[in-house]
Amino acid sequence: MYSKKFARLAFGLLAESTFISRLTRNVSSKVKPLRSLCSWTVCQHHRQENQLSNGLTRLNVRTVSHTTLDPAEVRKFQAMASKWWDLQGDFSALHSMNDLRVPFIRDNLLNVHGVWQLGKPLTGLRILDVGCGGGVLSEPLGRLGADVLGIDPVEDSVWTADLHCSYDPELRERVRYQACTLEDLAEEEVEGFHAVVASEVVEHLADLDAFANCCHQVLKPGGSLFITTINKTNLSYVFGIVAAEQLLRIVPSGTHDWEKFISPEDLERLLESFGFHVDSIRGMMYNPLTGAWSWQQSTAINYALHAVKRKEEPQPDRVWAESENLNEPGQAKSYS
Repeated sequence: MYSKKFARLAFGLLAESTFISRLTRNVSSKVKPLRSLCSWTVCQHHRQENQLSNGLTRLNVRTVSHTTLDPAEVRKFQAMASKWWDLQGDFSALHSMNDLRVPFIRDNLLNVHGVWQLGKPLTGLRILDVGCGGGVLSEPLGRLGADVLGIDPVEDSVWTADLHCSYDPELRERVRYQACTLEDLAEEEVEGFHAVVASEVVEHLADLDAFANCCHQVLKPGGSLFITTINKTNLSYVFGIVAAEQLLRIVPSGTHDWEKFISPEDLERLLESFGFHVDSIRGMMYNPLTGAWSWQQSTAINYALHAVKRKEEPQPDRVWAESENLNEPGQAKSYS
């Protein structure tokens, strides 16, 4: 009784708060050149640091040696591997999140790729579902026509996903699963996917630089990256940990570590430095009384992000070479 009263009071305060931001933060055309310039500068800095002995520069922005895998997180989800398809259990909030995240992914992919097939609008697109768990998100994307590969380091979760998918002949043709990490897959496949989805995943990873680097590597130029995660704010601690884990028991206690949460601003800067352009960020909220998610003006707790891998990255090495040629004897210096 007290937990429900707490939830009503807290959500009422949030709805009336004065820090609410706009509903959808779409990047305007005026801001894009500035972002591109900032990202070019970061890329230039990292390429300078990563020059090879033969004078060539690395394509990747940073040299990443760490793994995305956190053994402690693997143990958490290993214990819950058999519960993925319990609609009233630990993952019930993830099932209801599909009402927002599936249309968010679908509509943005249609805007980017301009494809449309009645009933199966994502036909012809390859999607990588990182941290797929039991396939809660992989399956609806497959039903929209996409060819989906779901990966997860927890083998029992992959087994659960594969078993559940096997009951639907249509899905067996489009959805498959593999027990591996993102960096393992990145070593095998380069620029093979039209989209990478990491929903409720980045807050469980050990190294976000490694994650961004691998996503960039497996995506086709112009491909999309979709992330849903939790902001790093006081409110996210109250709602995401105190309320969700300790009071309302929406998710098991210890599921989240507030120190691993990341703000949309920090996540955007990280992705921009790895060759992505962040297209939109939207606030989300879960109502434990109705069990439903809704889009919100505020990104203070949960948010969804869509980023696009740039088709052409700035090439500082080429700029430097041209500059050197211009400074050779007999060459006029241009400042235009």
